[in-house]
Amino acid sequence: MTDLIEVRVSNLVGAALDWAVAKAEGYTQDSEDHTCIISPQGEPARCTVRGAALGYGYRPSTSWAQGGPLIDKHHASAHYQAHLADAQCCYSAGPADSGFWCYGPTALVAFCRSLVKVKLGDIVQVPKELVR
Repeated sequence: MTDLIEVRVSNLVGAALDWAVAKAEGYTQDSEDHTCIISPQGEPARCTVRGAALGYGYRPSTSWAQGGPLIDKHHASAHYQAHLADAQCCYSAGPADSGFWCYGPTALVAFCRSLVKVKLGDIVQVPKELVR
């Protein structure tokens, strides 16, 4: 059984962030061991804990083919923040009318963090093995 741990949304990256986005979008787990998530339409998503950790499957925080449509769906916007010195926070993004904007090294990461924060809160539980 996979253990869940709490992580601040502002610290989410990679597979853990992708997992949280799936949860925020209404995907559900198919079992207690959190190995696979099921899309809201009932079709298995191509996202397993191990698959996401290895870089394939559902990756909205790094794949424009998956993250881009989410930006459109939520009428979001992202902005490059040239005045920020920290390379980990070059972009800010957020869904329209949410009042929440998050930062990230890329526009997709910033948007995905903001989506998770809006839907799930400041702290989320993700499978321990996905956290780096």
